[in-house]
Amino acid sequence: MASESYGMLKESTFESRFQGIATQLQNPIDTVISFSGICKDYCVCIVDVVSSTKITASLTPAKACVYYSIFLNSIALIAKEFGASIVKNVGDSLLYYFPQTSEISNRSAFNDAIECGLQMIKSRHIVNKKMLDAGLQPISFRISCDYGAVMKAKSESSTVDDIFGPTVNMCAKINSKTMPNTITIGSDMYQVVKSYKFKQIAEYSVGFKQSYPIYGVTEDDYT
Repeated sequence: MASESYGMLKESTFESRFQGIATQLQNPIDTVISFSGICKDYCVCIVDVVSSTKITASLTPAKACVYYSIFLNSIALIAKEFGASIVKNVGDSLLYYFPQTSEISNRSAFNDAIECGLQMIKSRHIVNKKMLDAGLQPISFRISCDYGAVMKAKSESSTVDDIFGPTVNMCAKINSKTMPNTITIGSDMYQVVKSYKFKQIAEYSVGFKQSYPIYGVTEDDYT
């Protein structure tokens, strides 16, 4: 009987809370995330550790903090070296973009975006030495990159602009098609930098009539 009464009380509280939320939603809502309304084209990148869930599952919280710190701070350092703006991390993924690529004629900015990813991969042995020195296992990671429309937004809890839009979404999706320790670029990015040598590695279905080609990048392609 006690458990039945508790269940009825819980249901009543849930419904009451929903009614309160519904009332708030029907009224003007406080702005937590504000969009500028400005949309520009940028080169967007995501770097993600391969099999990170399996790696961190066996780590203590203290060791996991060291793991995340070594990887994310090392990658952020390299990204900033090439003029990237760091947006945020989601777990062990880092999202960043290159502001100078808003000018499609700025070839050096796109060159920096490609070289940045290659330098990250080339620096993996240094990152892994830090991991080993900290008693952690070495890692592999993958980098995805695409170019296109990006919208910026400000959050009341952050001083850094967040970015949204189809380019960010596609960059996240094609990351899963990327082989460990390589870079994958989307077709829109490829159209800008295709003077380099690239190999088409797959097509990603985006729900349209045609699939979206993606391309692999290696240091041999770049040099």
